[in-house]
Amino acid sequence: MKSAVIVFPGSNREGDVARAIALISGDRPEMVWHADTSLPAGTDLVVLPGGFSYGDYLRCGAIAARAPIMRAVREHAERGGLVLGICNGFQILCEAGLLPGVLMRNARLKFMCREVFLRIERSDTPWTRRYNAGDVIKVPVAHGEGNYEADEETIARLEGDGRVLFRYTSPEGELDPEWNYNGARNAIAGILSEKRNVLGLMPHPENHVDPVVGPVDGRGFFESIAATLKAA
Repeated sequence: MKSAVIVFPGSNREGDVARAIALISGDRPEMVWHADTSLPAGTDLVVLPGGFSYGDYLRCGAIAARAPIMRAVREHAERGGLVLGICNGFQILCEAGLLPGVLMRNARLKFMCREVFLRIERSDTPWTRRYNAGDVIKVPVAHGEGNYEADEETIARLEGDGRVLFRYTSPEGELDPEWNYNGARNAIAGILSEKRNVLGLMPHPENHVDPVVGPVDGRGFFESIAATLKAA
């Protein structure tokens, strides 16, 4: 499993996600600087990590989406390669047009840093094969602009195509505005591209993988990716 983590000025979760990948797969990702123009040869997985790329000037992810490395990321996705955007990475994927919609200010207009419950909507994807559809996991979030929005046609297409992969729910997996802390449309926490090979999600599964430091609900996420690439 060969992975590359893209580092932008202001990224701050690249070490966390690299450690999670190495812990699960045994292979240490390569760090790729935003000004580079190509990915390492043989890259299977590209990760856009969380943080505050370019200080979140203009809109979150707007400048990073136009960084030189993003052309290579886009070409990788077009070839069917796996691309993962977590938190700020999700924002970048939307700004780059690799995923539809936009991430807006949280409905309560406050930065939120807490654990949330996510319901896994399907298990037949490269990202969730170690879970069952309907499983609920608890992972952290840390964002001020995680309120997913899109026009009605886009929402209908995402829902109709089964491209909503994660939703904010109660611990029992029920949809409830009280548990949808950022106010995301349809409680959407993560979505897939049309080919299912690009995923953007706001929560941070990379922070819940090691029993030495805490819960491990996010471990199955990285085990799914590793199993998918091993099978390929």
